[in-house]
Amino acid sequence: MSTQAIEVPTDAELLQAQADLWRHSLYYLSSMGIRCAVELEIPTTIHHLGGVTSLPDLMSALSLPPGKMSFLARLMRVLVTSGVFAADIGSESGVELYRLTPLSRVLVHGVVADEHHSQKYFVLGVTSPHYTEAAFGLTNWFKKDHEPPVPSSFEDIFGVPLCDEKTPLLDEELDKVVNLGLAAHDNLGIATILRECHDIFKGLESLTDCGGGDGTTARAIIKAYPHIKCTVLDLPKVVDKGPADGVINYVPGDLFHSVPSSQAVMLKLVLHTWNDEDWPIMFEAQLFMDMLMMVNSKGGQRGENDWRKLFMKAGFTDYKIVKKLGARSVIEVYP
Repeated sequence: MSTQAIEVPTDAELLQAQADLWRHSLYYLSSMGIRCAVELEIPTTIHHLGGVTSLPDLMSALSLPPGKMSFLARLMRVLVTSGVFAADIGSESGVELYRLTPLSRVLVHGVVADEHHSQKYFVLGVTSPHYTEAAFGLTNWFKKDHEPPVPSSFEDIFGVPLCDEKTPLLDEELDKVVNLGLAAHDNLGIATILRECHDIFKGLESLTDCGGGDGTTARAIIKAYPHIKCTVLDLPKVVDKGPADGVINYVPGDLFHSVPSSQAVMLKLVLHTWNDEDWPIMFEAQLFMDMLMMVNSKGGQRGENDWRKLFMKAGFTDYKIVKKLGARSVIEVYP
C-alpha cells in the first residue's frame, strides 16, 4: 500500500498548530473552571464583597483551606483570561483585585431583581456528568446504524430523552438542574427584548407563551403592557408550580397537540437566525449550541433559509426578523 506524502508545515505554522491543538484539546478545562467557580459560589461571593476583592479576602469568604490559595490563584488567572472575571492592581494596595464582568454578573445567585436571572443552573446543567458522558459517547453513536427516528447520544446512552417526563426516572437532581437552567436561559434578556422590540406587543390583547415555565416572561410582559391577557402553556409538572394569584392563566398541556386560543403565540429560544457573517464569537457560540443539541436532543440550530422553508411548509404566509439581539433574534410569523 502506497503512502501519500504529507505537506510539512513551516516552523512558524508548526508552532501555531501546536498552540491551537493545546487550546482546542483543553477547552473542557475552561468549562470545568466555570463550573468550579459556580459551585464554589465565587461570582456571588465577589458580589457580596462589593464587586471587588483580593485573593486572601476571597479565600476567607469562601472558607477554603489556606493551602489552596496558590491553586485558587491559578484558577482565577484562567477565568480572568477567558473573560469570566476581570483583574487589576489596586492603586493604593498594590494587590491584585478581582472584579465581576458582565459574564460573571449573570452567574451571581440569590439576588432578587426584575432583570436578573442567574445562569448558575444553566452552567451546572450543561457541564453535568450526564451531559459530558453523552458527549464522550459521540464516537460510538456515529458508528451505530440506528433505526429512524435516530436518538440523541444522550438517549442512546441513558435510555431516556432529556427534558422529558421520563428524565426524573434517570436522575431527579439532573432533571431539576436542567429545568432550572432552561428557565434561567429562557428568561435571560426578556427586558431587553421588551425595550428593543416594544412595537411587536402594541395592539395585542392576548398572548400565549408556549413553554413559558413559571410565567416569569409573561409577568414581565404584563408589567410592561398591563392590558395584555397572558396564558402560559407548559407541561403539567411545570405549570402546577406556578403562582395561583390570577395574574396569569396557566394551562397544562403539550404545544405539539393543542395551543390555547389567543391573538399571538410566543416561542422563546427556538427560532435562531444567526448568520455566518455575524461576530465570530457569536457564530462559535451558535456552533457549540448546535453540537449541544445534537448530543443531548434531536433538535438543532436553524438558519434563516431553514426557518423560511419550515414556516411556509407549516402554512404560514410570511415572516419578519424584527431584530437581532446579540446571539438571539426576534421573529414574527404571520398566518
